Formats: sequence, structure tokens, C-alpha cells
Amino acid sequence: MALVAVDRQLLQRCLTREPGAWNDFVDRFLGLIYHVIHYTAHLRSVSLRPEDVEDLAAEILLQIVADDYAVLRRFRGKSSLATYLTVVARRICIHELTRRSQAARTARLEEAGKGGEPEAPQTPAAGLDNVELAHMFVRRLPKPARDVVRLFYLEGRSYEEISTQLRIPVNSIGPILARAKKAMRKKAQEMGLIEPASPTRRAAAESPPEPSPPPAPDGGEQPAPASSNTPTSQT
Repeated sequence: MALVAVDRQLLQRCLTREPGAWNDFVDRFLGLIYHVIHYTAHLRSVSLRPEDVEDLAAEILLQIVADDYAVLRRFRGKSSLATYLTVVARRICIHELTRRSQAARTARLEEAGKGGEPEAPQTPAAGLDNVELAHMFVRRLPKPARDVVRLFYLEGRSYEEISTQLRIPVNSIGPILARAKKAMRKKAQEMGLIEPASPTRRAAAESPPEPSPPPAPDGGEQPAPASSNTPTSQT
């Protein structure tokens, strides 16, 4: 969806620091920011108190206005402003949740007297992950790719389950997912939501995901995979 006139005007008012513009911006997009916070926490099984939600929303808004609205100035207008802000809010939210989780882990280690150096926090990926791409673009994919992406990324089905449900060969699912990821990332780049990847990262992003292992018989442990000298691609 392209940038609508009301958002274009609101954006311009904010960038020119027109009185009342920021209040109008907050009134228009605060509900979206709350939704992103709740949904991001839900996907990561993080429980948030009301005050946590308010703190995260405040941090997102602060980063939007930082450096003379640098976040808004980077907006290219190739997507709706709401879509762009969803991506921005998600990245900030993931960073804050990761930072808070690491701080809580460090505090627990100190209280337990275990000592040692705490693990370095993981830096969230700058681009969109496959699940978020699927949520945004799955409806634009043709069949059977639409159904394969929905079942694998959004419902967590294994290759075998997808093959049985859609009546397609198991060995066709990986290539279908790889082509779908390539198409979804291309659309996200056209909308200005992610930067073009380097050739190495592009090859990794477009490689098919590892199939989910089948359930172990009789509740037993999964057998260890056979060793191979050929590295497997990770998504």
C-alpha cells in the first residue's frame, strides 16, 4: 500500500516541527505501536506488565524523534507509513527485550554468586525475519507457495505434514520455500523495508530451510543425524 495523503502531510508537519504535529502523530500511531509491542512479545513468549508496555512504547517514540526525526527522514515513501513504523517499532522492541533479558540474566547470576563473565547479548537482525515476511506477504504469493509458506512459517508444520496435507512431494517443499522467500524479500526491498543484501547473505537468505525432523517413534529420542562434509544452509 502506498503512502496516503494524510500520512504524507502528517510526516511533513513533523519534519518541519509544526506545532501540534507530534501530538497528532502519536494519536494516529500509538495504537499501532502498542499492537507491535504485544505481538512481538507474544512471538517470543515474553510476559509484559502494563508498565513494561508503556516503557517500550516510550522508548520507541523517543527513538523516532531522536536526531531531529532521523527515523522519519529515512522513510522513502515506497510503502505505507504504518508498514514502515511497524518494522521500526519491531526492531526497537526486539532490541529492548533482548537487552532486558540479558540484564535480568546477569542479575540472577550475580545473586547466585556464580561469577564469571555474562554472555554477550545477541544483536537482533536488522532485516525482517522469515516469519515476519510471511505475515506481511503470504497473501500475495501464488498457490501452492502461499499454502506452503503459511503451513511452514506460521503454523510450524513439518515437511512431511505439509506434503501429506497439500499432496505434493516432500522434495519440492524446500525449493518452493526458497523461491517464496526470494519473492517476499524482493517485495520488501521494493517497499524500502529492508536494504539489498550482499551476494553472500542473499544466497543464505534464499536457501531452503531445514525440514523439521519427524517425531521419534514411541516417544524415544531422535537419532543423531549422519555426519556429512557438506555444510547445510541455515535460514
